[in-house]
Amino acid sequence: MSPIWQLLEVKATEHMRRHPNDWFQTDGNRANRLSGHAAGLSIDYSKQRVTDDVIDGLLALAEERGVLELRDDMFNGVHINGSEDRAVLHVALRNRSNRPIVLDGQDVMPEVNAVLDHMETFVESVQSGQWKGYAGDPITDVVNIGVGGSDLGTRMVCRALGSYADRGIRVHFVSNIAPSDLASKLSILDPKTTLFVVASKSFGTQETLANARSARRWFLESAPDEEAIKKHFVAVSTHTERVREFGIDPDNMFPIWDWVGGRYSLWSAIGLPIALYLGMDRFKRLLDGAHALDEHFRLNTGRDNLPLILGLIDVWNADFLGSDSLAVFPYGTRLGFLPAHLQQVMMESNGKRVRIDGQPVDSHTSAVLWGGLGTNGQHAFYQLLHQGTRLIPSDFISAIRTHSPIGTQQRQLLANLVAQSRALMLGRTQEEVEAQMRAEGADEATIERIAPHRVCPGGQPSNTILFPQMTPEAVGALLALYEHRVFVAGAVWQIDSFDQWGVELGKQMANELEPFIGSHQEDGVFDGSTRWLLDEIRQHWTPAQNGEDAS
Repeated sequence: MSPIWQLLEVKATEHMRRHPNDWFQTDGNRANRLSGHAAGLSIDYSKQRVTDDVIDGLLALAEERGVLELRDDMFNGVHINGSEDRAVLHVALRNRSNRPIVLDGQDVMPEVNAVLDHMETFVESVQSGQWKGYAGDPITDVVNIGVGGSDLGTRMVCRALGSYADRGIRVHFVSNIAPSDLASKLSILDPKTTLFVVASKSFGTQETLANARSARRWFLESAPDEEAIKKHFVAVSTHTERVREFGIDPDNMFPIWDWVGGRYSLWSAIGLPIALYLGMDRFKRLLDGAHALDEHFRLNTGRDNLPLILGLIDVWNADFLGSDSLAVFPYGTRLGFLPAHLQQVMMESNGKRVRIDGQPVDSHTSAVLWGGLGTNGQHAFYQLLHQGTRLIPSDFISAIRTHSPIGTQQRQLLANLVAQSRALMLGRTQEEVEAQMRAEGADEATIERIAPHRVCPGGQPSNTILFPQMTPEAVGALLALYEHRVFVAGAVWQIDSFDQWGVELGKQMANELEPFIGSHQEDGVFDGSTRWLLDEIRQHWTPAQNGEDAS
């Protein structure tokens, strides 16, 4: 390890001996110094277990590892995804300045703008009622069929911005290959007024194609002929021939490029359901917010660059303070899918064990990201944070103003958010507990017996991210903040944050195993556990009950 890393290890030992409350008591300007603003977001990281010398050390580490040089390479179209020899240009999808972004000698912006124009024309035709189904009826429902990056981000944004859904279109999402996921949606839909968006870059993703084919069969049970498919199915893909074979008109195929990773693709045509649900104008506002954060990340250095600082703090927590998770707590129901989307962004990106050069990493990489809605979590898993034995950094996230004012509920929501981050930092000492119990009239025997159970050690680090209201711009900026934060941590660890070979292994094995499910084929090629599971399935498998032809 470098001298900078070793110095940070010494600082970590010192900092774990101190309580963060001490820093607030001795430094009246701490919160002002360890906070900032970016693209409309207000970010407070003063409750993290960091001091100025730690921030300086982390910035020196970033310089040593070439983090900002790699950032510049990303924005300039260099192939920073080394294992797949690809550029990483999701920032081009939301480049609202239209600044040229050159890939292999060619500006990609004309192609990006052409797809946005195609999306806008299509969205306007559907929302205006000009686009009609086979029976002459306008579209009322859109079903997105995708999985992973073709589902999570789009689903999350539609939920987050539901207050803006005034265009008369309902949106549904099917991602799980479990039959009930698709069946529950089809049971409430009318094929004459339903539009399916099949989202698969290769148009070969197993789960997506299985659901799409089943939706196609359901649709053809009512449609007059296969020609009707062209009015009710569109594709987001790069594979024209497979799209045509399915029955989708290639004119209704929206392309996506190999320099867009799935978990970074909601800004592309993968976000078509967002545009259909909210309107193309609001989809562009989402891009505006992300672009504003991109520019903040691209143009700033040091402490003025908040994604840089947050990514470095993630490294600090994981590798120097020994934390193995990050909890994300959105306050506000519409951000309920945010943790699930961020799980893919962070863990698929940085869940790696070798560096870019193929050598093993010499530190831990991605945290395990988890979370859930506040205030629900306060009555469930927050107990672990307050009185458990693990160091668990947290992110508290909320809009300040609500789109749905009811009584004093937003005031209570924000009070809970601030209180929880404060309580996790301050905790409550035994002396404070005993004093409170005496004030409440408890006798000394009761105090001696009960007080230890009421002590909260505090010292749990957290960030708080606020924004004025849940607007498309705010959501765009928030998501881009996390994307760049993940990039920074991956750059420090010197890993490839943009491939996902571990995902491919599971897909390959599923394809190998599928012919053995419920069959009596010789399965001796598998390990003992797999053979036992196949035998259990075989004993209870009934093809007809699982939607298959018994023959």
